[in-house]
Parts: sequence; C-alpha cells; structure tokens
Amino acid sequence: MKSKDVKELMREELAQKFNSALESGDAEQVAQAFADMADNIQQEVLERAKDAAAVEQMDAAALAARGLRQITSEEKKYYEAVIAAMKTETPKQALANLDVTMPKTIIEDVFDSLKAEHKLLSVIDFNNTTHVTEWILNKNGKQKAKWGDITAEFEKELSGEFEKLDMIMFSLTAFMPIAKSMLDLGPTWLDSYVRQVLQDALYVGLEEGIVCGTGVKMPIGMMKDITAAHADGEAYPDKTAIKVTAFTPEVYGGLIGKMAVSRNNRPRAVGEVIMVVNPVDYWQKVMPATTIQRPDGTYANNVLPYPTEVIQSEEVPSGKAVLGIAKQYFCGIGTGKDGVIEYDDSYKFLQRERVYAGHLYGNGKPKDNNSFLVLDISELQPAAYMVYTAAAGAAVSPAAYMAEGVAAYTGEPEIVEKEVEKKAWTESELNGMTVAQIEGLAAYKGYTLTGSNKAEKIASFLAAQTAAGSN
Repeated sequence: MKSKDVKELMREELAQKFNSALESGDAEQVAQAFADMADNIQQEVLERAKDAAAVEQMDAAALAARGLRQITSEEKKYYEAVIAAMKTETPKQALANLDVTMPKTIIEDVFDSLKAEHKLLSVIDFNNTTHVTEWILNKNGKQKAKWGDITAEFEKELSGEFEKLDMIMFSLTAFMPIAKSMLDLGPTWLDSYVRQVLQDALYVGLEEGIVCGTGVKMPIGMMKDITAAHADGEAYPDKTAIKVTAFTPEVYGGLIGKMAVSRNNRPRAVGEVIMVVNPVDYWQKVMPATTIQRPDGTYANNVLPYPTEVIQSEEVPSGKAVLGIAKQYFCGIGTGKDGVIEYDDSYKFLQRERVYAGHLYGNGKPKDNNSFLVLDISELQPAAYMVYTAAAGAAVSPAAYMAEGVAAYTGEPEIVEKEVEKKAWTESELNGMTVAQIEGLAAYKGYTLTGSNKAEKIASFLAAQTAAGSN
C-alpha cells in the first residue's frame, strides 16, 4: 500500500500535468490528462476497498475512517441505477434513459468539501446553483427604499440595479474511467470515487477562472476590468496595477477607500478584505512586508493596517497581488436537470475501461469593478519601524502620498523613513520574556548579568542598560 505522502505527491503531479494540458489548448491532451488524474483516484478507492467488507453494514464512523460517507436512500437508489446501466452492453443508451437523476445532496457534499479544503472558495460568494439556468445578481448591494408613488422612472432605475447571469454559459467536464471492479464494489464506493473526481475537477478549473479568468469559455476573474470596452468573444483586459512599495496605514487606507464606493458611486462599508498572492511572492515580498518583531523577540505575521486574510494562489502572476472584498465575487456551479454522468466515447483513451463524463455548468464574475484592485508589489519593501519628522508647513495631501510614497516625498513637511533598532526595554517587557530570552538579549547588547533568579537578572539588565545609556 502506498504511503499518504506518496499518494499526495502523485495527485499533485497529475494535477500539474492537467494544468499544463489546459495551457496547451490541445483538447485531446486535456482529456487524456484528466482521465489519468481520475484513473489515479479510482486506483486509490479500489485500494481502500481491499480491507473493507460488508461496507453497507458499516456505521458512519467506520465509513468516515475509510474516506467514505453514509449515503442517503435516494443516493443509493441513484447509484444502483447508474451501476446497472453501466454494466449493460449499451451504457450510453441505458444512462440516457435513466429514470432517476443525481440527488442534489451529492453536489452539496462536494461543495462543502471544497469550501473546507480551499480557502479562496470558502470566502467568496460560492453557490451550488443545482439545476438553475439563470441567477439574479444585485449589482449594488443594499437598495434604498422608495418613499412615495412607484413611477415608471423608478421602475426603470430599480430594474437597472439587478443583473441576470447565464448559469449554463460555461461547462466543465470531468472524465471518469470506471472499471468493472469499481462497479462491483457497490454504491458507497462509487459515490466516493465520483465525489473525489468532481471535487478535483472543480478545484483545478475554478481557481484560474476566479483569479484571472478571461471571460472566454470561463468565468471573469478578479483581475479583469469588467467595465472596459471589448468585443463579444474577446478576453476582458487586466486592470491597471497600482504600484505599492509599503503597506503603511495611509497607503492601505487609500487602497481600501477605492473599494468603499459601489458601482453607482454610493459609499459602502468595507469589512474584512482578502489579499490573493502568488506563493513565491508571499514568502519573498508580502511576508517580509507584513512581519514585525515584538518586544519579547518573537514575530507577528500578516500584520496589516486593516483586517486582511492573505490567501496564496498559484494563479496570481509574479509581482502582482489582488486586494478585494471576497463576497463581491460571485461564482455558481450546478448540474444539468437530467443529471451529471453520461457515457463518453469522444476520446479514445484507456481502452481497457469504459469512460464516462460528468458535466457541470456555471459562471462567475466580480459583482462590480471597484471590489477588487490589482497591486504591483514587485518593489514592495520589508516592514520597518517608521519615524516621521515634520517641519512647519502645509500638510501632505493623501494624493501626493499615494502617488510618490513615503521615501520619495520631498515637499513640506519633510517625511523621513528610517529603520530604528530598539534601544531600551522596560521592566514590564522583560517580565514578559523567559530567563533564556533575557540572557540572550543581554548577550546581544553586551551586558553581563548577575543574579540567580529572573527578578535579579531583570534588575541587573536594567542597571546595565542605564549605565550604557549614560555613556
């Protein structure tokens, strides 16, 4: 039996292969790569099934221990019908004539798992649209109530506040090679396989669309300018990136202020925001810029002037970051009204097994153009203690500050940025440290401590500090 780490590594390699196939644009490569990924999942399920007998009689805890879940009676009926159809000589026709549809609880479970495992999907407005073909979006959030008579002019204004989104505009196909041995395991194991394949398909396909989707055969991403002019069938252009060299309160407040205006120029409250960034840029740029050292020598990470959840995503280009209001991105995925699984003979691969396809439909886009900003963080600097000295004169305008940054501004009053080393510690700060930390700090400062307990060492440290300050 393969170890868990080996399995995870293999799944990651197959997912990367699938991503490369998507980038190539070759339909057969995409289909083959996805089939390989699904076949690997099937082998994992078959392997787990070897040590499990009489699965149908297991309780929920026993099923969960094997990566399974207790299926409902409706789900069991559906899978039994699917298995019977797949075992026939003409599975394509048998599945097409199936008199039961996939229960919505299956897709609901897939959505719950996705939200639990992938942070980006858990924070946006991510919806299971089931069989719905159109979704109504409120363009501007809260609406003001109307006093007085309802006029034609008001009706026209109100109708402009909503947008109809076609939920079957884009399709996502998950190929599922299914061996006869898989069918023989019964409904519970087939359910485990189907859910894992659909989950992997959604995750690999959705993240790209949500972050940087072009709007061509995929959702419109957070990085796109949805108000820019473009012809039908053309990709939406990227937003102009705002250059940021430091996450100071003034700079960060200015950025969030841009998002505090809805698409109809109404002010809106902004709660917690998200920052989506490439993993490499996170460690090389964002982490150093948002990490500070506490007085006790420990560090605090992701320290920003306003509540922000930092999310790493491989889909964000190098040198860029996305700052936005998570719930202002809508994404909906559902199934066709006739179910999700059908026989597929469009590609000739894995000849030893029959291949089936699960079809999902959906759409996604930012609810307005102000909800997400693209930042240029290529020259983002590490966090530093700041000292401001101001001579008499006019106040610095926020516009000048945003345009030129702290270090570049040369007007009045003068603003100077300096890195400052902490010079002195109070008794209260030292009491918050361990004896080892106090001794380490003393060694760094060149102090010789005396005393056999913490209180005596603190007194010795403060005396040495005072003596050093008077020299």
